Amino acid sequence: MLVTQKNRYALRAIFELAKRLNEGPVKIAEIAEAQAIPPRFLEVILNQLKKAGFVTAKRGFTGGYTLLHSPENITVGELFRSLDESHENLICVTCISKNVCPFHNECAFLPMWNQVQNAIHDVFDNTTIQKLIENEKMMKR
Repeated sequence: MLVTQKNRYALRAIFELAKRLNEGPVKIAEIAEAQAIPPRFLEVILNQLKKAGFVTAKRGFTGGYTLLHSPENITVGELFRSLDESHENLICVTCISKNVCPFHNECAFLPMWNQVQNAIHDVFDNTTIQKLIENEKMMKR
């Protein structure tokens, strides 16, 4: 799983909404400022997160974005997969695609790269947004 800039911004946006869960809708400008995300890029990401069912939007003066699920129930892996537009099962960590691999799936390194990829997925799938909030609280002490 490649961690793109879009993934990082989406994670930070969800993180900010989770921290403000009981404060009502949060405006894009507030999220952008708090998490150093370009507002125009954030708008696109939040629309994707809305389509994926992570957030809801309310228009108007009192509008903004609200997280739809509890931070304990959202994992980083789930979030990243919702944004992934590639077909990861066709992608090798080192090649553009397993289908055009110069070693025709006889790569001596493939088991190692798959193990690395699985370890990354395991970390992302076992890290909730709530855990990240707790990490921040511990770091501020």
